[in-house]
Amino acid sequence: MGREGVIAKHGGYRKLKSFQVAQLVYDVTVRFCERYIERYSRTRDQMVQAARSGVQNIAEGSQAAATSKKTELKLTQVARASLEELTLDYEDFLRQRGLRLWPKDEPWRQQLIDRRCQTADEVAAWIILVSGHYGPPAQQAQPATLPSKSTQSTQSTQSTPSTMSTKSTLYPELSANAALVLLAVACALLDRQVARLAEDFEQTGGFTERLYRVRKQKRGY
Repeated sequence: MGREGVIAKHGGYRKLKSFQVAQLVYDVTVRFCERYIERYSRTRDQMVQAARSGVQNIAEGSQAAATSKKTELKLTQVARASLEELTLDYEDFLRQRGLRLWPKDEPWRQQLIDRRCQTADEVAAWIILVSGHYGPPAQQAQPATLPSKSTQSTQSTQSTPSTMSTKSTLYPELSANAALVLLAVACALLDRQVARLAEDFEQTGGFTERLYRVRKQKRGY
């Protein structure tokens, strides 16, 4: 068994699934706010900042792990809290405009998760594709099976609503719900990450405990 170092493994946050999904949420939120939230609205600034905070605190926490597991845990929790705040903002957006909030068992939710979008452009393409099949709640129990990404590349996805009134509510509703699905994934990943970090901290302690163990190893006892 190798010797333990004073500086713990840290960084590597870009490989964390939580960071990747949070970054996608950030990109989607910036685009969403540019299109659907008034330019000088305080809500717009708050939503973008909350999304950014989620990303930045995951990264900062990962780097802080070098010398402080406690700080890593704290910053990861801050990231989780920021994304919870953003979740409420999206829910408020839907409620205040009389738009539909997808329930937990909404089939479109799983279809988006299965899509495994990696960029805001891919999320936008999915929304355009869904818009051609999206109808009133009574018609949404069994959504149409959408083509896969590979199939989609050979098909036209420009299925748009036929009326301006539909356009004004359809895309905001789909976009906000899509963001909420991604947020739910990011929050679930962070919940697991926080639980793991807490368990590691309980078992191995922080920098002080690690320093003590390293000095003990150096002295040979």
